[in-house]
Amino acid sequence: MENLKVLYLNNTERAEWESECGGYRNDVYVKVRNKLFNIKVYDMVRLQQDYELEIQTYGYYST
Repeated sequence: MENLKVLYLNNTERAEWESECGGYRNDVYVKVRNKLFNIKVYDMVRLQQDYELEIQTYGYYST
């Protein structure tokens, strides 16, 4: 298996608390073979809310 590393731009207790309350975190990076990939992390409730709002507003969902 490849060596993976998960990194956070703002790795504080406050950032963790805000992401738990908001159901979303966009400062997560995964490092694979010296390449960084920015990922968006949602909980299921927030993902459903964002999906429904974008479908209603724009007619499609895009991250």
